[in-house]
Amino acid sequence: MKKTATMLMMLVLACLLTAAQAQEKWQNLCNGKNLKNFKLLNGKAEFLYKEGVITGVSRINVPNSFLATKQVYDDFILEFETMVDDGLNSGVQIRSLSIPEYQDGRVHGYQIEIESSPRAWSGGIYDEARRGWLYNLECNPAGKTAFKPGEWNLYRVEAIGSRIRVWVNGQLTADIVDEMTPSGFIALQVHSIGQDTADEGKKVQWRNLRIMTEELERWQSPEEPSVPQISHLDNRLTPREIAEGWRLLWDGKTTQGWRGAKLAAFPEQGWQIRNGVLTVLKSAGGESRAGGDIITVDKYRNFELEVDFKLTPGANSGIKYFVDPEMNKGEGSAIGCEFQLLDDELHPDAKLGTAGNRTLASLYDLIAPDALRHTPTENTAKRQNKYGWNRARIVVNGSKVAHFLNGIKQVEYERGTQMWQALVSRSKYAVWPKFGELEEGHILLQEHGDEVEFRNIKIRVLP
Repeated sequence: MKKTATMLMMLVLACLLTAAQAQEKWQNLCNGKNLKNFKLLNGKAEFLYKEGVITGVSRINVPNSFLATKQVYDDFILEFETMVDDGLNSGVQIRSLSIPEYQDGRVHGYQIEIESSPRAWSGGIYDEARRGWLYNLECNPAGKTAFKPGEWNLYRVEAIGSRIRVWVNGQLTADIVDEMTPSGFIALQVHSIGQDTADEGKKVQWRNLRIMTEELERWQSPEEPSVPQISHLDNRLTPREIAEGWRLLWDGKTTQGWRGAKLAAFPEQGWQIRNGVLTVLKSAGGESRAGGDIITVDKYRNFELEVDFKLTPGANSGIKYFVDPEMNKGEGSAIGCEFQLLDDELHPDAKLGTAGNRTLASLYDLIAPDALRHTPTENTAKRQNKYGWNRARIVVNGSKVAHFLNGIKQVEYERGTQMWQALVSRSKYAVWPKFGELEEGHILLQEHGDEVEFRNIKIRVLP
């Protein structure tokens, strides 16, 4: 009995010692008196300090305002508590920059989301003034329950190397791998509110801001494989992606694994590989009339496919799957189901077809994208980085297929059903028997006479 009591006491003492050691590593971001450790950037929203609490107050027609640390940080563990008034959007910038050569000093970089809207993306990661959402919480529904509106919420951010993870009230909400900005300041945001007078004077508050910059590997949180990780590395897989069965469908350097849809080899013209980007070059126009479409050498049945793409103004292209290059040996593109890539504003095809079924992320000429149907909360419509990099994702599991654009589901359907056959009968594909009902097929990138760039093409074969 004495031995058990002694061991229990030693365990308690060890835990207390570990907690004390961790406490010694923390540094307060605020000096405990005022805001002299910070500087105001961009907008002129008011920031106040009183009794350990920093309060940001919204103002009409004031740009996004940032209270930034004067010190920059690279690797760290950051903790803070925050509370925000209903209807107000805010965030905490990490590894962020404000330099004259970037939009006259506009603050840009990773933002840890704070919000009270029904979409519940608090704890997600947004790339302010740059790439948009890097991790929204549609891929992590459990994380959407972590933030408590109208209460103080505890955030923990671990930015170690190329990996950034976020917890809200002890629940992991976001996990990304990205190398764009390894170092920068930390900043508190008061979001612009435009002419909405109902939000003027609303507040976002922070307290207990502390940071740790030493022995991070010792104090970092354990892995949580149940929460999806999203990688933004260029043409490389993370260890976790490899373990989960992902592989690069394009190696970022060569034409290996690809050929022309109507050729035995890769096209000699019309396509370019440079600096890790695969580009279909602009030509005289028309469908598959220059270099022609390219397809994978292999065929695929059940899979999860991701492709990063960037459109030029007015561009038209597509990602096709279940492609049979023998179905159309004449002019035009090879036949298959298509995730449409299109500049909806400038290309005339967006206004053709039926009810938007030829717009970006549609199942071309068959089903229009409808993000609000699949995610029925505000601000989840088609989110696109105009003329920047976007991510298409296609998931095929048996007869069921889904399209995602930048993490938001746009299209969902089932092949081979009576509804499917009715859709096909009213489309341009009606002339192709059993269209879209192949058990397996090639994956295709389309050449449609416009310049479009591709990278980070990867696939995971499903059972």
